[in-house]
Amino acid sequence: VRDRRQVSDRLKTDDGRPSRASAYSERPKVSLVEKIGRRFTDPNSADLTKLRFRLMKAGYYGKSAPHIYIGVRFVALILPQFILLACWPLVDQYMPQHGLLLSSVALGIIAFISPSFILDKKVASREEQYRNGFPDMMDLLVACVEAGLSLDGAVQRVSDELVQRYPNLADHLKIMNLEMRAGRARTEAWKNFADRLGLDEARALATMLRQSEELGTSVGETLRVFASDMREKRMLYAEEKALALPAKLVVPLILFVFPSLLVVLMLPAVVRMMYVFSQT
Repeated sequence: VRDRRQVSDRLKTDDGRPSRASAYSERPKVSLVEKIGRRFTDPNSADLTKLRFRLMKAGYYGKSAPHIYIGVRFVALILPQFILLACWPLVDQYMPQHGLLLSSVALGIIAFISPSFILDKKVASREEQYRNGFPDMMDLLVACVEAGLSLDGAVQRVSDELVQRYPNLADHLKIMNLEMRAGRARTEAWKNFADRLGLDEARALATMLRQSEELGTSVGETLRVFASDMREKRMLYAEEKALALPAKLVVPLILFVFPSLLVVLMLPAVVRMMYVFSQT
């Protein structure tokens, strides 16, 4: 502790303010990947805004997330090419003509597609979690509003209750609550919440709350009807997945189960016929 105090005292100027060295040491360190991403991005580009929105839907809320993503894509394009050139003399004799060019093109295509594919899969996984947790969120929201809480207080309470089961959905509720505390209109905050989730159910809820506020209808009754619809949709979604299961099982059955079953049924007869023919 004494050493830390001595170091902090050395880094202060005579008037008590931090020196330039201490201010520089307190700056966040920027990784090499982020520097590369900043080099190849335009801060005022519309594509960067769209990318930031995609990354937010995937759960990456950091300010530097778009730059890191672009830097990762650049490194994924360049680094495998150098590794391929370094290892090619070891496998050149086993490869066909123009193998280096074909391998380089294949690596480039894979490296170009993979980051976007992984990001889309993560967004789809998040949307699946949001879809599963949305009916539970609506039930809790209805219970809180009917218990006497305001809509804003109910959102705060529901976000605290959903942390254990649906933490990602709870994070979006907390972000929306912070937006309303900062002075953003409730309808706009709910619209941003729906855009971040990317669900039609959330957009319908935002539209319904806006209409309820404009027309002066009861929020509790409106939420109760909407929550009932959400429960019915979840049941229909589960039935749809159950009905689609036999069609998905056809390919594994044809490729794996039927050949094994055919071998088990036919092998004894084949062995018996081979034995009979060998005796004659």
